[in-house]
Amino acid sequence: MTTTAEQLSATTLLRFATAGSVDDGKSTLVGRLLHDSKSVLTDQLEAVEQASLNRGQEAPDLALLTDGLRAEREQGITIDVAYRYFATTRRRFILADTPGHVQYTRNMVTGASTAELAVVLVDARNGVVEQTRRHAAVAALLRVPHVVLAVNKMDLVDYAEPVFAAIAEEFTAYAASLGVPEITAIPISALAGDNVVEPSAHMDWYGGPTVLEHLETVPVSHDLTACHARFPVQYVIRPQSAEHPDYRGYAGQIAAGVFRVGESVSVLPSGRTTTITGIDALGESVDIAWAPQSVTLRLADDIDISRGDLIAPAVDAPPVTQDVEATVCHVADQPLSVGQRVLLKHTTRTVKAIVKDIPSRLTLDDLSQHPAPGQLVANDIGRVVVRTAEPLALDAYEDSRRTGSFLLIDPADGTTLSAGMAGAAFAGAAEAVVAADGDAEWDF
Repeated sequence: MTTTAEQLSATTLLRFATAGSVDDGKSTLVGRLLHDSKSVLTDQLEAVEQASLNRGQEAPDLALLTDGLRAEREQGITIDVAYRYFATTRRRFILADTPGHVQYTRNMVTGASTAELAVVLVDARNGVVEQTRRHAAVAALLRVPHVVLAVNKMDLVDYAEPVFAAIAEEFTAYAASLGVPEITAIPISALAGDNVVEPSAHMDWYGGPTVLEHLETVPVSHDLTACHARFPVQYVIRPQSAEHPDYRGYAGQIAAGVFRVGESVSVLPSGRTTTITGIDALGESVDIAWAPQSVTLRLADDIDISRGDLIAPAVDAPPVTQDVEATVCHVADQPLSVGQRVLLKHTTRTVKAIVKDIPSRLTLDDLSQHPAPGQLVANDIGRVVVRTAEPLALDAYEDSRRTGSFLLIDPADGTTLSAGMAGAAFAGAAEAVVAADGDAEWDF
């Protein structure tokens, strides 16, 4: 007889994030999803019911299942990313409930950076607003492959099909222009439970899936082994003990792809080539390892390798550069300016850098590029050119979300300034290459 644990271990995992403007009902949707899918423990539900009674509400406020911070409950808004783990018989889920307030767009970047699907909520009474466009742009920039448009509060517009159709058409056209590959629109009422887990009895004109049904059936690929093989070195193991006098291994997590004993590899940024002589995983030697396993590689030659170096197949090594052209979502309160000194963190490597140019800032209304803004402020999305003090082995973000992403950090206090994605801004975007000036102005 198959146990519940065995059933869950055999199901696939979907990471998804929710986003939307303030008061669009994200936390209520998440609470409804957890409640109606029987994923809430009895004591959790009792605590929510008691908290709702204390606030003078007759029915339990399901938003309290995710809004756990005191300030969130007092203000009725989501401030921090709330992660929830739940499962059905068909699939396991990791959900990131992200804030809708413009001030906390940075948190959506965090929640959606590893998501395979984003649920963007829209209030049926307000339609597509600027924050909706911003969330669609962030999802497109982060290459989230599936986007669900959940048109919420349909009960407040008398479940009118024309209202839903107009919003769905406007959002789909906008998201498609950003290169989002798949968009699914679903009319819902998170408060009443329409089309969240159970089909609505008020919208017989809608014949599509409920939110949960779509989450359970959307195709998800976790096959990182098909990607370019990349191994960022995290730690050099050199015990120099009586048992292992000559052991030298390079430990880390395989970011993507497959590595095999006997394979010729390049160590970047030096470009030195060698051969894998051994792979150690969980204390045992293996002939093959794949993402996202944590392993130790042993190499044929004694090469100067340290934390931050990247090991890749010699025939498929990424380019090495000191001029990084990328799109960034600026998340700090302090602006990012041309000429500013920063730290650039890429996988396990952190190097000094200077913001060489900010060619453009994205205008969300019409997706036009505002040229030469000079600086980016909080929540701006723009193109940057960064010059690094040391070479980096950087993939294009569209080729690898793991090795094509980076952070810009304030060297003074360690604050994260911007989240960057190397290469073209949006999928299929034809962008002119920004010409780099001479290096005479750089002091490294």
